[in-house]
Amino acid sequence: MSDPHKTIQSLREQIQHHDCLYYVLSQPKISDKEYDDLMRKLKSLEDEYPQFKSSDSPTARVSGGVLEGFKAVKHAQKMFSLDNTYDFDELKDWEARVSKGLKKNGEKEFVAELKIDGVSVNLAYIKGRLAVGATRGDGEEGEDVTQNIKTIRAIPLVLLGGNIPEFVEIRGEIYMDRVEFNRLNKDREDAQEVLFANPRNAASGSLKLLDTGLMSRRRLNFFAHSLGESSGLRVKTHWEFLAQLREWGVRVDTHSKLCGNLGEAIEYCNEWEKKRGNLTYDIDGIVIKVNDIAQQKELGFTSKSPRWAVAYKFPAHQATTDVLGINVNVGRTGVITPTVELKPVKCAGVIIRNATLHNFDEIKRLNIKVGDRVLIERAGEVIPKVVKVVDSRGKEPFRVPTACPVCLGKVVKEKEEDVAYRCINPSCPAQLERALFHFASRGAMDIEGMGEVVIAQLVRLRLVKDFADIYELEPQDLKKLELFKEKKIANLLFGIQKSKRRSLSRLIFALGIRHVGEKAAFVLAREFKALDKLSSAKKEELDSIYEIGSVMADSIVDYFSQSSTRRLIERLEKAGLNFKEESSQNKSVLFDGKNIVFTGELKEFSRQRAEELARSLGANPTSSVSKNTDFVLVGKNPGSKYAKALKLGVRIINEKKFKEMIK
Repeated sequence: MSDPHKTIQSLREQIQHHDCLYYVLSQPKISDKEYDDLMRKLKSLEDEYPQFKSSDSPTARVSGGVLEGFKAVKHAQKMFSLDNTYDFDELKDWEARVSKGLKKNGEKEFVAELKIDGVSVNLAYIKGRLAVGATRGDGEEGEDVTQNIKTIRAIPLVLLGGNIPEFVEIRGEIYMDRVEFNRLNKDREDAQEVLFANPRNAASGSLKLLDTGLMSRRRLNFFAHSLGESSGLRVKTHWEFLAQLREWGVRVDTHSKLCGNLGEAIEYCNEWEKKRGNLTYDIDGIVIKVNDIAQQKELGFTSKSPRWAVAYKFPAHQATTDVLGINVNVGRTGVITPTVELKPVKCAGVIIRNATLHNFDEIKRLNIKVGDRVLIERAGEVIPKVVKVVDSRGKEPFRVPTACPVCLGKVVKEKEEDVAYRCINPSCPAQLERALFHFASRGAMDIEGMGEVVIAQLVRLRLVKDFADIYELEPQDLKKLELFKEKKIANLLFGIQKSKRRSLSRLIFALGIRHVGEKAAFVLAREFKALDKLSSAKKEELDSIYEIGSVMADSIVDYFSQSSTRRLIERLEKAGLNFKEESSQNKSVLFDGKNIVFTGELKEFSRQRAEELARSLGANPTSSVSKNTDFVLVGKNPGSKYAKALKLGVRIINEKKFKEMIK
C-alpha cells in the first residue's frame, strides 16, 4: 500500500457518502455486504495504523463502552420551547401578533413541518465535524450525550459538500419509529422487563443509557429542523437552511412544506391530522415558522419561546372517567405490574375499561387513588394510558404490596435503582402458570392444545410443577381435566411429543431466562450450538457476543448456576428434548441481515416454521413492512402488509421462490 493515510481517508469518505445515501436519502447504491466490507477494511487499517485513527471516523459509531456519566454542556444559543395553539383561531391570533411585530408589515411566507414526538437535541459542528451532541436540558445547558449520539447513523459525524461554516448548531429530534418500539417492547415483555409507555419515552430512556453498545442496538433515528448559533453560514430563509442541511447529508423530514400564507399552513394541518396514522413515527402536531430569517430576528423571542414559530397541537383522543380500582398482576418471572380498573368510557371509538400504569413509580408520579377522576388517552390510538388526575376524590393512597396477591410470598425490589417489584417465591402458582404458558407458546415449544385453561387445571391439580413434568404426563393424568376424552388426550400427548423436536433456539427462549427474548435465544443457539456449552459458559464469553450485553450475560450465568435449573435440564434431556442446534452449512448470502415479512397463508410451512428457517439462514423476520424491509413473502389471502409493500416498492416473493432460496 503506497499511502495508508490516503486509503483510510478515502474509505471514510466512501462510507460517509453511503451513510448519506442510505439513512438520509433512502437511496442505497451498494449492498449491506459491500458496505460491511468497506467498514471491515477501514477498521483493519485503523488498527494497523493507530496514528491515523480519528474520533469522527465511521468506526467510532461501533462502540460498546460503558460511560461514566453525563456532564453538563452549555448551548451556544439557548434552546427555546414553542408556544402551543389548539385551534385555528389561536393560529390566526398568532399570525396577527407576528404582523404587528414586523415594522414592514409586508409579505410573509411560512414553513410548516411535522412536529416529531421525540427528544430535542443540539448538535454542534466545528469546521464540519461533530464536536458535541447534547440534550435540550433547561434550554441554557443540557447533558453531553455525544458518544450515544454517535451511534445514530442518521446523524453525520462529518458534514458533506461545501458552504460549511466554522461553527453551526443544528437542532432536531431523536425518535424511535413504531416498528422498532414494538420490537423493543416485545423483547422486554419476553424478558419480563418493564415496558416503555410510548416511543418518545423509549427514545428518551435510550439516549440516557450509559452503555453505548446497548444504545446502538436501539436503532434510534433523527430529523433536523432548526438552526441555533452559527458562524460563517449564509442562508436567508429557513427553507434555504433545510435545503442546505440535505446537501450536508443531514436528515430532514421530506414532508415539510413552504406555504405562501397562513391559509396554506392551516390546510397542511388539516391534511396531516387525517394522514398521521400512515407515518412510521409519531407526530403530535405541526410546527409553523416564519420563513424569512431577517424577519425571525426582527420578531425575536420571549423569555421562553420564539415569536416567529408556534406549534399547532392535534386534538388528543382523550376522555375522563373514574378509577374503580388499582390491581396488580404477577408475570412469569415474578414482576408485579399495576393496572387501573376504570368506569367504562368511550374513547376514540372504543370502550375503555382498563389502562396500564407500567410500574409503581408511575402511580407515585400521578398520585392516583381509587375514587379519583382521571384523564385517559389512547396513546398512538391503541394503548390506553392515564395522563393525569383531574379531580382527586380518593382518600387512601395506594401502597405497593409487600405480599404477592396470588401466593402471599414476599415482594421485594432486587436493586434500589430498579422500578420493578417481584414476588420471590419460586413456587408461586401465578408465575408457574405464566411460565408454562410461555414455554408452550407458538414462539417457544409450540405445544398444541396446551392453552391457558388447560395449564390452569394442570397447576391446580398439581400435575405439573415445572417444565419437565409436562413430558411425564400420562393419559390417566389428563383424564382428570375437564372435557378431556380419549381424542383430546391423544392430541395433547401428540403435541407434547412433537415439541421434543423443536430447535435449540426455541428451547432456550421457552426456558424463560430473564432478559432473553426470541432473537437473543437464536443468537445464543447459533453461537454455542449445544445447551450444555451454553449452560457452562462464563460471563466473559457471553459478554463478548455483540447482541448479548452485560445485563443479559449476568442473567444467563445466574440462571444456569442454580441447582434447580441443573435438575430441570437433566430431566428435559432425559425426556428426549433436542439440545443441539442444526448446523446451517448452506447459509445463503442472500439472507444475511435481511429483513423479511410474512403475510397470508402458506401451503407447505407454518408461519412459525417459515420464520425459523429464515432466521437459520441469517434473516431477521419482522412483523411490519417499512422502507427497511428487504422482501415480503406473500401467501394466500394476504393482508394490508402486501398493499403496503406494493406502495413502498418492496420486493415481493411467493412461497415457491422462498423454497428455492432456502435450498
